[in-house]
Amino acid sequence: MDKKLISELEEKARQIRVHVVKIAGMSDCHTGGALSIADVTAALYFHIMKVDPQNPKWEGRDYFILSKGHTVPAVCAALAMRGYFPEEVLVTHLELDSIIPGHACARTTPGIDTSTGSLGHGLSIGVGAALGIKMDEAHNRVFVLLGDGELQEGSNWEAAMSAAHHKLNNLIAIVDRNMYQTGPTERMMALEPLAEKWKSFGWSVKTIDGHNMEEIVATLESAPFEKERPSAIISNTIKGKGVSFIMHHHMARFNEERLRAALKELGEPIRDA
Repeated sequence: MDKKLISELEEKARQIRVHVVKIAGMSDCHTGGALSIADVTAALYFHIMKVDPQNPKWEGRDYFILSKGHTVPAVCAALAMRGYFPEEVLVTHLELDSIIPGHACARTTPGIDTSTGSLGHGLSIGVGAALGIKMDEAHNRVFVLLGDGELQEGSNWEAAMSAAHHKLNNLIAIVDRNMYQTGPTERMMALEPLAEKWKSFGWSVKTIDGHNMEEIVATLESAPFEKERPSAIISNTIKGKGVSFIMHHHMARFNEERLRAALKELGEPIRDA
């Protein structure tokens, strides 16, 4: 494993988290889930996916669908860092006419392929995209990042069954397994044994530490895991990762004191006006 690459990606993930907490200092934000996906998001946008920030609609790109659309601050941070739009725009999150709305929006945000937010739909969209790519004999891949809570919805399992039936090995589903929605997932509606569920639907499955960059990169680089099966990655994460006082929190908005504390924990220099 390239240690320099891993170090660079870890720094990108840290920067994504810094942007997320700065957004939370300006507006209401689904901070916990955005922080838990920062590592996977960094690996995807800065190493794994074929994208072109200067041509967001490039036909040769890999497609990314954020099924858990409320965690869009993390993805928008990655897009800005890649050069799709200026980083200064990020703090306009939720402002009137901002290109950074509360959920993923393909109409307003360069680099967002699919508008999401109504949970349970992302994987179905991903199946359709992957099937279309197969029919066109193209080589794009489709990555779908799902929340674990939304897997309680039946539409996901219909999509999972369809993907296996059509042998969509160009489809990679990543489950952000942070164990929390508005409460613990296993208390709200138990999902375990989750990996076995995906396997029973015909997917090839790997379980990883979603905060271990070496493990993330090695797993994503190895997809598809089998020649004629879709791939599922169960990414075990911590909701609110990086900011100790909001772990397991769904939403958070920071006042000045909490923002400074969060930035300090993330190792970000605090510049006084």
